[in-house]
Amino acid sequence: MFRTIGDQPSLWESILPPEVLRLPEELARVDALLDDPVFFAPFVPFFDPRVGRPSTPVECYLRLMFLKFRYRLGFESLCAEVSDSITWRRFCRIPLDGRVPHPTTLMKLTTRCGAAAVDGCNEALLAKAAEARLLRTSRLRVDTTVIPANVAYPTDSGLLARAVRRIAVTGRRVRAAGGATRTRVRDRSRAAGKRAHGIAAKLRLRGAQGREEAQATVRRITGELAGLAGRAAADAQRLLASARRALRRAKSKAAGLAAAGGRDAAAGRRRARLRRAVNDLADLLEATRRIVAQTRQRLAGITPDGASRRVSLHDADARPIAKGRLGKPVEFGYKAQVVDNDDGVVLDHTLEQGNPADAPQLAPAIGRVIKRTGRRPRTVTADRGYGEKVVDDALHELGVRTVVIPRKGRPGKDRQATEHRRAFRRTVKWRTGSEGRISTLKRGYGWDRTRLDGTEGARIWTGHGILAHNLVKIGALAS
Repeated sequence: MFRTIGDQPSLWESILPPEVLRLPEELARVDALLDDPVFFAPFVPFFDPRVGRPSTPVECYLRLMFLKFRYRLGFESLCAEVSDSITWRRFCRIPLDGRVPHPTTLMKLTTRCGAAAVDGCNEALLAKAAEARLLRTSRLRVDTTVIPANVAYPTDSGLLARAVRRIAVTGRRVRAAGGATRTRVRDRSRAAGKRAHGIAAKLRLRGAQGREEAQATVRRITGELAGLAGRAAADAQRLLASARRALRRAKSKAAGLAAAGGRDAAAGRRRARLRRAVNDLADLLEATRRIVAQTRQRLAGITPDGASRRVSLHDADARPIAKGRLGKPVEFGYKAQVVDNDDGVVLDHTLEQGNPADAPQLAPAIGRVIKRTGRRPRTVTADRGYGEKVVDDALHELGVRTVVIPRKGRPGKDRQATEHRRAFRRTVKWRTGSEGRISTLKRGYGWDRTRLDGTEGARIWTGHGILAHNLVKIGALAS
C-alpha cells in the first residue's frame, strides 16, 4: 500500500527545547524543497494505492537517500546514524519513538522503483527551480567521465579462478535448497587457486628468470585455468539440468496442493530459494563460458572486442573504457555525461553502457535542457572530443548563438583564427570547471564507484547522486 506521509511527531518532541528541534541550515533548505507533493508522483506506478502492507513513506525514503549520498554512508550505517540522531530523525520525518526503516527495505525500494523514479525526482526538482527562475542557462558546459563499476581489476586468470570458486559455491546452494541432491559435482577451487597463485609468483620473479619465459609460463597457466573453468561449467550444467527438473516437480506439487485447497509455506520458501539458486547458477555458467571463450581468443593472439568483453562475473554490463588518463589508462564501468551551468547545477546527465562517441550526445542533451527550462542557452562549450562541424551545426539549429568547442585534428587558418580569439579562449578556460564539477560528484556524491550492478543499477546510483547534489545547490540559490 502506497504511503507518502509518515506518522505524526510524538508527544516527546513537544517537551524538547527549540534548539534541539532546529535543523541545520543546509538540511532545512533541502527539507523545504522536498516538502512538495510533486516528488511523490514518480513513485506512484510502483505501488498499489490500497492493497498490501504499508510502504515506507516516500518523504522518509527521499530524505534518507539524500543523507546517504550527501554523507557517503552505506545503508546499514545510514540507518544506525539516523536512529542515534534527533536532528536526522526530524529531517527524515521519523518520530522519536518510531522505527527507522531496515537497510534491506531501503535496498529493495531503490531497486524496485529503479531509475525511472529517481529520474522523475530530478525532473521535478529542475522544473521547480525553473519555475522559481533559479536556473541560469546563458552558458552551459559539457563533459564526460567514467563511472567505475564495483569490480576488481579484471585479469583473465583472476576471472577464471573466481568463476571456478563461484560455481562450486553456487552448486552447493542448489543442493542445499533441494535441487539435484544426487548429482555429484567436483570442486576444482583448490586447483584453480594454486594456478592463480602460481601466476602471481611467476610475475614477481620475471625480472630474474627472463621476461619471455615468465610470459610463456603465464600463458600456459592461464590456458590450464581456462580448461578447469570449462570442465567446471560442464559439470555444473548437469547439476543445473537436474535442479530444473526438481524445480518443475516442486511447482507441479505446489499446484496440486493449491487445487486441493491446501498450502505449505515452508515448501514455498524452499522452492523460492531453489529458484534463486538455479537462476544464479544459469547466469554464472553463461558468464563463465564467455570468459573462457575470450581467454582462449586472447591466448590465440586475438584481442577481444572491448564493446562485448566480459570484465566481471556479477556485472554483465560493465565494459573497459579508455579515456587517456595517465594513472588509469583503462577504466571498467560506464560512461556518463554531465551538463552544468554557471551556478554548478547539473541540468542534464546521462549514463551509457560501453564507450559511445561524445559528439552525438551533445545536441540531444542541450535539447533536453531547452525543454526543461524553456530557454535557449547563449553559449555552449565542451572539450575537443565533441569538436565536429556537425555538432556545431546541430547546436546552431537549436538556437545556440555561440559554440565554443575546439576542433579535432589540425584546424585550418580560419578555424585557428576563431580559436585564438580572446572570448573563445576565455570560454574554454571556463569549461575546465566541468572537470571540477565531476570531481565534486565523485568525491562527495558517490560517482567514484557505483555499488549497484548493471546499467540500470548504475543509472539509479548516479541519479541519486545528482539529486542530492542539485538539492544542495538549488537550496542554496533559493535561500
